[in-house]
Amino acid sequence: MWGTADYLGGRLTRARNVLLVLAVTQAAGLALMLVVATVSRAWSAPTGYLPWAVLASLTGATGLGLYYRALAIGTMGVVSPIASLGVLVPLLVGVADGERPSPVQVGGIALALLGVVLASGPEVRGEAGWAPVALAGAAAVFLGASLAAIARGSQVSVVMTMTAMRVVTVSLLVVVVLVAVRRTSIARSELPGFAAVGFLDVGANVAFGMATTIGLLSLVSVIGSLYPVATILLARWLDGERLRRVQQVGVVLALAGATAITGG
Repeated sequence: MWGTADYLGGRLTRARNVLLVLAVTQAAGLALMLVVATVSRAWSAPTGYLPWAVLASLTGATGLGLYYRALAIGTMGVVSPIASLGVLVPLLVGVADGERPSPVQVGGIALALLGVVLASGPEVRGEAGWAPVALAGAAAVFLGASLAAIARGSQVSVVMTMTAMRVVTVSLLVVVVLVAVRRTSIARSELPGFAAVGFLDVGANVAFGMATTIGLLSLVSVIGSLYPVATILLARWLDGERLRRVQQVGVVLALAGATAITGG
């Protein structure tokens, strides 16, 4: 879900202001979460999730904006794996909290991270350039911090963490868009694309939050970091982006690492 949302979000950002894309897609995610929170009767949950939801919102929106911009101006097959290195933040948080993966899982983590690095390919000197790489690197830090905050809030309530996170994000983005974006109208034909990005993104966040409540954060984060595989493949199939040999090896190693993590 993350990988597909990122591909679609990057495509939208090539034609639209990144702030507008973020505002509309996040609003779609909020609409979905309001329904989920109501149906699941999650509104009465303890409020311990609130500070983590706010932190996840601020870091996540910043990271996503940087990431979408990088996807718009760079090669998706390069930018996406670099941004996914944000997994190191929740991974280190999990280890600092005392999580101890098995030897097989440690090997899987190493394989998966190596695969992500190789999947980015030695292309910074080519068509991608350094600007999208720098943006993707900054996005990794913010997105990683957001994932760690989501994991903390999810220990109290997964649904309300995501709902509150979207409330804060949409509130801030609406103000920013009204002040900074000149063209804010969206054609009806564009709405399904915006809605798809919002639904997929919030769906992935919910799945990640649920996973952190039943599994080790250090392992869940690494498995979640494999989302560039979906972005790279979609860019290859739909846009004709070519995967270099080193990227193909990286994808295989990443999947092998994920298998070792789950098997261990």
